[in-house]
Amino acid sequence: MDIQARKLHFVQEFLRVADDELVTKLEKLLLVERKKKLNRELDLLTLKEFNEVVEKSEEDFENGRVTEARNLIDQIEAWK
Repeated sequence: MDIQARKLHFVQEFLRVADDELVTKLEKLLLVERKKKLNRELDLLTLKEFNEVVEKSEEDFENGRVTEARNLIDQIEAWK
């Protein structure tokens, strides 16, 4: 199973979770792991590369190349 299929399967399973405590734990785990990954990546970036990433992010936001969480959830629901 490739990463995209695994992510889709995970999202589908996550959407079935009705336990608030479990959702909170998964949110915290995701936040912690994303911070760790970001810190590892930032350690590898030069200041110039970091500024380029920030500028690209700001440009994406200004040009509407973002997806709100609610819209993303609706899109995932439509896949079922």
